[in-house]
Amino acid sequence: MSGAVAQRRTAHPNGRRLHPWSVRVMHWTNAVAMLVMITSGWGIYDDAVIIRGLHFSKGLRLGDWAAWSLNWHFAGMWLLAINGLCYLIYGVLTGRLRERLLPIRLHDVIQTVRDTLRLKIEHNDLTTYNAVQKILYIVVILAGVSQVVTGLAIWKPIQFSRLVSLLGGFQWARFIHFAGMSVIVGFLVVHVLLALLVPQTLWAMLTGGPRVGPSGHGAPEGMR
Repeated sequence: MSGAVAQRRTAHPNGRRLHPWSVRVMHWTNAVAMLVMITSGWGIYDDAVIIRGLHFSKGLRLGDWAAWSLNWHFAGMWLLAINGLCYLIYGVLTGRLRERLLPIRLHDVIQTVRDTLRLKIEHNDLTTYNAVQKILYIVVILAGVSQVVTGLAIWKPIQFSRLVSLLGGFQWARFIHFAGMSVIVGFLVVHVLLALLVPQTLWAMLTGGPRVGPSGHGAPEGMR
């Protein structure tokens, strides 16, 4: 089935957009904030490396030296924290997170992995995430929460000394923070690649995508 046919079958002329304007604004704000946080974090990392021999080139870092990188990091931190919290609250109150990310069935995960390994990457129905996409989104949300917790421990190790102890000490907090960053970067790489392979998903996040029924998916056959 072609993408155009699938979109016509799932569209509901009187329904809401798949991605309301508020979701689109928060999505792109998150994208900018994460880019600032990651690249400035690399500048901070290079001032006191965690993994011996691993450095990030100057062209990838935001900030000429650690102090400037820290300034950018704090600016991005507040933007990402406030916007991310708004996104989570919106997702919970409107039911969007439950609607888009649940349920996750083992059979669907196995089938999606098999299709991906066979390079059968199709996403004709923009209103539904496959099982692997759902898992990736949940993982990156949890990684974001982890970044906030470990970031607080690194930022204020005296004030949050008990939290630092729970994380195994200051260096372990830094390592967990670095690991969380790596997970998020990995997610972003996969996310961007999928957007390039299935460009209608990117276009939907820019324009709002097709109109959907009350369930957030295509309208039942009798309503079309």
